[in-house]
Amino acid sequence: MHVDRDTLATALYVKIDDELKASPQLNRQRPRVGITPKITDAELITLAVLQALLGHHKEARWIRHARANLTHLFPHIPKQPGYNKRLRALGAQITHLIQVLVLDTDLWRHPVRIADSTPVECGRSRETVKRSDLAGWATYGYCASHSRRFWGLRLHLVTTAHGLPVAFALTTAKTDEREVLVDLFDLDSGLLTHPDGLILIVDKGYRDATTERQLTERGVTMIRPAYRTEKPRPGRTLLRAMRQRIEPVNQTLKGQLDLEQHGGRTPAGVAVRVLQRILAMTAAIWHNWHTGQTVIRSLTAYDH
Repeated sequence: MHVDRDTLATALYVKIDDELKASPQLNRQRPRVGITPKITDAELITLAVLQALLGHHKEARWIRHARANLTHLFPHIPKQPGYNKRLRALGAQITHLIQVLVLDTDLWRHPVRIADSTPVECGRSRETVKRSDLAGWATYGYCASHSRRFWGLRLHLVTTAHGLPVAFALTTAKTDEREVLVDLFDLDSGLLTHPDGLILIVDKGYRDATTERQLTERGVTMIRPAYRTEKPRPGRTLLRAMRQRIEPVNQTLKGQLDLEQHGGRTPAGVAVRVLQRILAMTAAIWHNWHTGQTVIRSLTAYDH
């Protein structure tokens, strides 16, 4: 089946609209009197997904582009302040919808998971650091993979072997990624378990006896690089074959979905923009799976 931006937008809108109607607890309370919004939450979230897929990290430019090119899909597009305000209030709904799309595929049933973390830069100048509303949450950190220091947050991801996000967390840059990994399994809603036991592939940053023991108690077999003083560990072939799959996921978020150009200036703003990009990637994988595409994680059909 041929896929393009419009087919994804239509299918995603229908899925989101059905889910929001079936889950009234997700609908925000509105006053009985006042002006009724001309664009629904389902339309707004779909519009936000297209913004991420098309690489528009400036909201004002995105609204101009959408009004010029997407009115056949969205007859009523709000102005930038209204779009921004409503999007920031939809973090809980977006988080829920990511899980809904994941569960609507068979990819999450695969017993292998891959964990990693990546920086989310929030500023570069010292003046930005001093004035930012993110101060206190955003901190200085170091990315060993790219040998660079940064000021911002760290996105922790657990994906399937196909690159589908099943768990994630946004923390300070200095938070121990091993602690976050254990917390993600403690907060698991079913996507981090498997009837036959889960296999978790990690890099050397997660090597820790306590972490490995805690995950083993949760039915997880950790596949990780061995220490120099250790005997060769089981699963080395699987580690070599699967370990590089998380890096393309991070590159998709940063290179195609502009994760580090999110433009957020407040905790709520940064959080929803990160969720926006995770939802966009999840939606593309979800649609590719349903339409039988050869490359499940490809965004090429939707980024123009």
